[in-house]
Amino acid sequence: QVQVVESGGGLVQPGGSLRLSCTVSGSTPSRTDMGWYRQAPGDERELVADITSGGTTNYASSVKGRFTISRDNAKNTVSLQMNSLKAEDTAVYYCHMFDYHYNTHYWGQGAQVTVSS
Repeated sequence: QVQVVESGGGLVQPGGSLRLSCTVSGSTPSRTDMGWYRQAPGDERELVADITSGGTTNYASSVKGRFTISRDNAKNTVSLQMNSLKAEDTAVYYCHMFDYHYNTHYWGQGAQVTVSS
């Protein structure tokens, strides 16, 4: 059984930095996309950034140049370094993995990120 567990998040002032990490355990497939989504109150869940098994990255335009996604395939982890945070980055951030073999989505439990002075 695959489990997706996030860590990190918290409260930070505008302009600050935070790092989110996610570890996937269990039977991990070889070809996956991993990434981060976020959902603010009253909004739909949106893609923040994702990365393929081969390392190709994709970012939402709102975070490009401020956030960096990375993954370690050997450790089954994905991280999101968030710099120059803004109030509008406040949301619950979800780790996501898509398994191409079984065409299945996996989600973490969510991590709160609050940007406020």
